[in-house]
Amino acid sequence: MTGIELHSAAFSDHSTIPLRYSKDGENVSPPLTWSGVPDDTEELVLLCEDPDAPSGSFVHWLVTGIPPDSHGVDPGQAPPGTAFTNGFGDRGWDGPLPPVGDNAHRYIFHLYALPDRISLSGRPTAREVHRAIDRQGELASGTLVGLYQR
Repeated sequence: MTGIELHSAAFSDHSTIPLRYSKDGENVSPPLTWSGVPDDTEELVLLCEDPDAPSGSFVHWLVTGIPPDSHGVDPGQAPPGTAFTNGFGDRGWDGPLPPVGDNAHRYIFHLYALPDRISLSGRPTAREVHRAIDRQGELASGTLVGLYQR
């Protein structure tokens, strides 16, 4: 399995996500770029989750059906595809908002290249997304981790 290179111009891997992209700030989705998507990819899936949330892994962003020939997304934009309802109950991106006083939470951006379209419905949890991808098998994936603390 090959790897997808996933980056953001707003923050580096394992560094702090700027206030602008949090719910404390402007709640703008961060810019993302990617490369290394395998030729036989049918769709890309973007998932951003907070595994450190008190209630368990919390979905901040889930988009499926992203065209495999896409290369990224600008700040405040969503990649083309189907945006799902996140853990806050909103469709699309909602930024970090960990409990005040917690240690920095990790916000893990996953980009998956899949050989077939994934089937999800309703308001899937991060665990359900991972299970669906595991059942299908991924061709490649990339990960970017941002940190945020209040």
